[in-house]
Parts: sequence; C-alpha cells; structure tokens
Amino acid sequence: METRRKASIGRPRGFDAGEALEQAMRVFWEQGYEGASLTDLTDAMGITRTSMYAAFGNKEELFRKALERYTEGPASYGARAMREPTARQVAVAFLNGSVRATTRPGCPTGCLGVQGSLAAGAQGSHARDALAAWREEHTSLLGDRFRRAVDEGDLPAGTDPELLARYLMTVANGIAVQAAGGATREDLQRVADMALRGWPPA
Repeated sequence: METRRKASIGRPRGFDAGEALEQAMRVFWEQGYEGASLTDLTDAMGITRTSMYAAFGNKEELFRKALERYTEGPASYGARAMREPTARQVAVAFLNGSVRATTRPGCPTGCLGVQGSLAAGAQGSHARDALAAWREEHTSLLGDRFRRAVDEGDLPAGTDPELLARYLMTVANGIAVQAAGGATREDLQRVADMALRGWPPA
C-alpha cells in the first residue's frame, strides 16, 4: 500500500507542460495580458484551472513564464543578433529578425513584448512593468554591444551607443505595432532597410 501511494504521488502530470505553456504564450501574444481570460488560457492549454495553478502559479506567474518562452523562441533573434561580428550586422540581424518574428505565418502578428500590456489597467500593472523591464533589458544589451563596437573601432569614436540602441529598439517596436495593424512583411522589410541607410560609417 505504501509503495502504491508513493508511486501515485510521484506520477507525472497528465499533460505536456511545455506545449501548454506554448499555447498560453500564443494567447497572451494575441490578446495581451488583460485580454486573456483564465478561460481563454485554460481552454487553449487543454487543462483545468486547478492544473494551471498547480503547474504554473497564478495568471501573473504564467505570463512571466510565457514571456520567458517567447524570449527563448520567437524573440530569440535578438540574442542571435548580438553575436554578429560587426555592429551593422547586429543591427541588420536585429531588425530583420523583428520583421520576421512579427509577421510569422501561423503566429499572432506583432510582438508579445510590445503589445502584451499596452492597454493594461491597474490589474495588469505587474505585466506592464515586466514588459517595460524586458524591453529596457534588451535595449541595454544592444547598448553594451555597441559600446564594445566603439571601443574596437567598429563604430566612430563619437557614437552614442545608448542612443543608437534606443533608436534601433524604437524602430523594432514600431515594426511590431505596424505588423499588428496589418502591415505586410514586405512593407516592414523596406522600413527596416530604410532605417539602416544612415548607419554610422566605421
């Protein structure tokens, strides 16, 4: 009896937690934090509320986990871009990645990190703050990469790396908003190309 009870306690969950989190990420991506009801989330995840709370915590914690999955999945172009050998190649990879990620067939348009809580009220303040910190973190990473480029002579000595990073992030955020509004991948790629025409010469 004791052995049977231990086996029952250690029995794995009856659902794929990774797939459930993937579906939750898509709901938040499409509907935003406040727009995504618990019913929307659990229906998409194929689990009960009890299972959701047990596996992922409350809605706020689920959102943070979904944002992590988004960062490691659809938004992973940002981390890959940082590894490009020159600052200009970083910028090209970053903006091109933004265009592709926000217009990917079979996925919601736009960017979870931008639209996820734009219209959030008081109840969504935690999500809004988490996304503001998420965007600021990525801007800082770009700034660090461009500062290194200045030190290495890849960017002119007078370049402001923080301003350049914020410029790039602002363009990427604008691309996401335009994508959510129905702009095509081709149109947004032209925007990305235009934004890079004035890139500082080495």
